[in-house]
Amino acid sequence: MGKELAQNFTEIAELYNQADAVLGFSLSRLCFEGPEADLTRTDNAQPALLVTSLAHLKAIQLRQPAILDEPPLFVAGHSLGEYTALVANGSLKFEDALRLVRERGRLMNEAGQGSGAGSGMVAVIGADDAQLEEMARQNGVEIANYNSPGQTAVSGTTEGLARFTQAAKEAGIKRVIPLPVSAAFHSSVMRPMAAELGQLISQITFSPANFPVVSNVTAQPLPLDDAAALQEELTVQTYSPVRWVESVRTMFNGGATRFVEIGTGKVLTGLIKRIEKGAELVNSEDVLKA
Repeated sequence: MGKELAQNFTEIAELYNQADAVLGFSLSRLCFEGPEADLTRTDNAQPALLVTSLAHLKAIQLRQPAILDEPPLFVAGHSLGEYTALVANGSLKFEDALRLVRERGRLMNEAGQGSGAGSGMVAVIGADDAQLEEMARQNGVEIANYNSPGQTAVSGTTEGLARFTQAAKEAGIKRVIPLPVSAAFHSSVMRPMAAELGQLISQITFSPANFPVVSNVTAQPLPLDDAAALQEELTVQTYSPVRWVESVRTMFNGGATRFVEIGTGKVLTGLIKRIEKGAELVNSEDVLKA
């Protein structure tokens, strides 16, 4: 994760070195060499994804700057990606973002372990949102991510998800897929950790943004210079659904016709393609391989 970029660009190697110094351990070695079991642990995965996404952004700025519209009309990030977006628009310092996501991962993991009978998430394919919302309410689970039309994630206790899965099958929904996560993210299971995370966030100094971030919680642009609004956003998003479909439509309707996904993988590119078929899509992995 990021090793080749660090080898090819001095600036990106320095980014990983800075992360090592801030966190007090070799995140770079973990990203480059593993082991995977440690890298995918939530408290490590979150800072690793943050740094690697910013490494992709820096590499494009250095190698293919014409790919990016500078400044962009909007930036947005899915869940953890919102921290990357806030670093990219100048609201949040890299060092502060690193410390926050490290603690966010730790607290989320602890919240999952402390939920008693266990919790998790499932992906539901090919169902109507209104139908799922009612079914979730009836079975004591919650919508976690509105990812794209017909693709939604649901969070809850292990028992609640079992009831929901059975109800979905009885309703003719054929694809309910357990997700490999450690807890019920973006649900009320996360409320206890949100209070502690919120205290940490309240100690951060935010700067005026250079361009707007579209909120996961409201799917609307956040204010450019309102620290309290950013503190609220990063706290509340831990237990609120990610409204990705609405967020993409907000940006598209606001004039953004080209979307550049920054980071590893092509998940968001695929989601945006299903949300707005008229959008032009660019993926950083493809750009950097060219």
